[in-house]
Amino acid sequence: MQLLLIEDDPTLAEGIAEFLRGQGDEVRVEHDGMAADRVLQTASFDFVLADVGLPGLNGYELVRRMRKRGQRTAVILITARDALDDRIYGLDLGADDYLVKPFELAELSARMRAVQRRGGASGAPALGFGPLVLDLEGRLAALAGAPLALSAREWEVLEALVRADGRTVARERLQGEGSGNALEVYISRLRPRLEGAGLLIRTVRGFGYRLEHAQERRDGAD
Repeated sequence: MQLLLIEDDPTLAEGIAEFLRGQGDEVRVEHDGMAADRVLQTASFDFVLADVGLPGLNGYELVRRMRKRGQRTAVILITARDALDDRIYGLDLGADDYLVKPFELAELSARMRAVQRRGGASGAPALGFGPLVLDLEGRLAALAGAPLALSAREWEVLEALVRADGRTVARERLQGEGSGNALEVYISRLRPRLEGAGLLIRTVRGFGYRLEHAQERRDGAD
C-alpha cells in the first residue's frame, strides 16, 4: 500500500515507517500538518496515519480538510489523548480509527487490516488525483470537494486518466468505440473544468494524453 505517515517525533516516525516498509508498504513521512495537507492535495495514498498533536495543522483539522475535499482515504489518528470525547471527536470528523500512544506496532497493523475489512473510507472503491475523487461504485465525481457532473464518456476518459496516475494514456485506449474527433470534444469539455482546481490534461504529441498538476511541465507535451 501507499501510506502517508504524519508524526512530529522523528524517532517514532522512523520506527513506524521502518516497520511498515518491512511489511512491503511504501511510506512517505511528513512531520508538519500543513506540509502533509499540501502533499494530500497533489498525491494519492491508500492510508493516512496522522498524529493529532502536529505542528502547523493538527490531525483533527487535517482529517476535516480531507473529507471536505471529498478524499475518502482511510485515516487512523494517533495520539496520547485517551479521553472518550477526544476519540469521538476524531471519529465524527471522519477518521476511521483512533490509536492511543503508547502502542505496539503489531496493533497498528491489525487496526489497519480491520479498517480495510469493514470498508472504511478507503474501503469504498474510489480513485483520486489531487483534488479530484472518483467514486467508482456510485459513479460520482468530486473536484475540490464539489460535485462534478460528467457524461458517461467524460467519466470513462477521466477514469482512464486518473488510473494512469500521471502517466500518458494512448489515444487509442481513450478513444474507445468513437472517433478521434469525438475524443477531442470530450477532452476540450473536461479541460476548463479541471483547470480551476489546478489540474491539466496535457496532449502528448503522437501518442495520447496525461493528467497532471498545473505546476508540472514535461518535454513532449503541449
